[in-house]
Amino acid sequence: MGTQRPRRGLGHRRLGAAQIVFFVVAAAGPLFAIAGGVPTNYAVTGSIGVPLSFLLLGPILGLFAVGYAAMSRYITNAGAFYPYVANGVGKSTGAGIAFVTLISYNAIQISIYGLFGWSVSTWLGTLTGSPPPWWLCALVMVLIVGALGVLRVDLNAKVLGVALCLEVAVVAIVDIALFANPAGGTVSWAPLEPSSLFTTGVGAVFAFSAAAFIGFEGAATYGEETREPSRTVGRATYAAIGLTAVLYVVSSLALAVATGPDVIVTTAAAQGPDLLFNLAGEHLGETFSDVAYTLFVTGQCAALLSFHNAVARYFFALGREGLLSRSLAKTSKRTGAPVAGSLTQTALALVVVALFAIAGRDPVTELFTWLGTTASTGVVVIMIAVSLSVIGFFKRRRDAENAWRRWIAPGAAMLALSAVLALILLNFDLLLGPAGTFLLRWGLSGLVLVAALAGFLRAEVLRTKDPETYAAIGGPLEEDEPVALRAGR
Repeated sequence: MGTQRPRRGLGHRRLGAAQIVFFVVAAAGPLFAIAGGVPTNYAVTGSIGVPLSFLLLGPILGLFAVGYAAMSRYITNAGAFYPYVANGVGKSTGAGIAFVTLISYNAIQISIYGLFGWSVSTWLGTLTGSPPPWWLCALVMVLIVGALGVLRVDLNAKVLGVALCLEVAVVAIVDIALFANPAGGTVSWAPLEPSSLFTTGVGAVFAFSAAAFIGFEGAATYGEETREPSRTVGRATYAAIGLTAVLYVVSSLALAVATGPDVIVTTAAAQGPDLLFNLAGEHLGETFSDVAYTLFVTGQCAALLSFHNAVARYFFALGREGLLSRSLAKTSKRTGAPVAGSLTQTALALVVVALFAIAGRDPVTELFTWLGTTASTGVVVIMIAVSLSVIGFFKRRRDAENAWRRWIAPGAAMLALSAVLALILLNFDLLLGPAGTFLLRWGLSGLVLVAALAGFLRAEVLRTKDPETYAAIGGPLEEDEPVALRAGR
C-alpha cells in the first residue's frame, strides 16, 4: 500500500440527531418556503393541486432515504453524495456528482439572498417609508453569514434550533386559524384530488415542490461531526422528511382552504408572499402577522446559514481529496470549522449578488427563481445518482443489508425521481417565468450537465497524472465498519 496524504477532519463528535435536524430543516426553511414558495407555486403553475404534490413527494423522498441512510452507516464523509456515488458507481462518476453538488448548493444558497434582500427592503420600507436597495440588505447578510460560518458548528446549531422551533410554532398557529375559517364556511379537499394536480403544468408543480424540500438530504455532510454516525444520519434524515412533508401539505392546503380553491391561484398571483401574512393578520391580528413576518425574515437567515455550512463542507471535502485546490481543506485549529470553504462560499455569494445588482435584475423573479430552479434540477439528478450508487454498493455486499435497503427502495426511488426530473426539464421554461428565454432555459439547466462533465474529466485526468489522488476519491470506508461489510468484500 502506497503512502497516503494525511486526511484532515472537521470538529469531531459534537452533534446529535436533533442538532442535525435543526440544520437540515432550517435549510428547507419551512416558513419562507410556505410563505414564499407555496404562493409562487400556485401563481406560476395555475394549479390548485400543490398540496397533493407535497403529499406524493414525501413518500418518494422517504424511499430515497432508505438506501441513503443505509449507506451512511458504511461511508462517513463531509462530501456526502459524491463519496456514495464514488463507492457505488465509480470514482469518476462520483467526481462528476461532486461538481453538480457544488453548483446546486451554491445556487440555492445564493438564490435566497435575492428573496432575503427583497424581504428586508420591503420590511424596512414599511417602517421608515424609505426602503433601502435590496442588494445592500443582501450584501450585508452575506458578510454576516460568512462570519457565522467560521464559528463552532454546535453554536450555529443552537441558533438554528431556536429559529426553527419558533417558525414551526407560527406555522402551526396560522394553519389552525385558517382551517377554522374556511372560505364559504366549509373546508374543501379539492386540492388533494388527483384531477387537481395531473393537468397541464404538473411538472412545474413538482419542480417548485421539490425545491421546497432541498436541504433534508444534507444530513450526511455532518457525518464526521456526529456522535454516532451509523445511526444519527439516518434518524435525522427521516425526521427532516417527515417534519417538512407534514408542514408543507397542511400549510399549502390551509392557504387554499382559507382563500378558496377556486380563487387561490389568482389571489396568490396578486399578493405573493404577503398572502400568508395578510390571512394571519385577518384572523389573528396585525401584531401576530408582524411577528410572523419577522420570523419569515429570520427563517431566511437560518436557511442561508445552514446552506452555507453545507457548501463549506463540500469545498472542504473536495479540497481534501484533491479534486479542487487542497488549500480548501484548511480548517480552524480552534473550532474545526472549514474556514477556507466558508470564505470561498462567501466570496462567490458576494460576486453573484453584486452582478445581479449591477445588471439591475429583479431579486425575486430572477435571482431567487433562476438559481433556485437550477438548484432543484441538480439536487434531483444527485438523488437519482445516489439511489443508483446504493444498489451498486450493496450488490457487492449482499450480506450487509436486507433486500429492501439494498435495491428495492433505492430502485423505486430512482424510477420515481427520474420521472420528476423529466417533468422538471419539460417545464423548465415555465419555472423561469416571463423573463425566461430559450437560451436561459437551456443555459441554466445545462449548468448541471457541464458541472457533471467537468468533474468527470477532472477525475479522468487525475487517473492518469496522479493515481494516488484518484484512488482516494470518495475516501476510505470507516475503520469501524460492520463486520458483515468487511466479509462481503
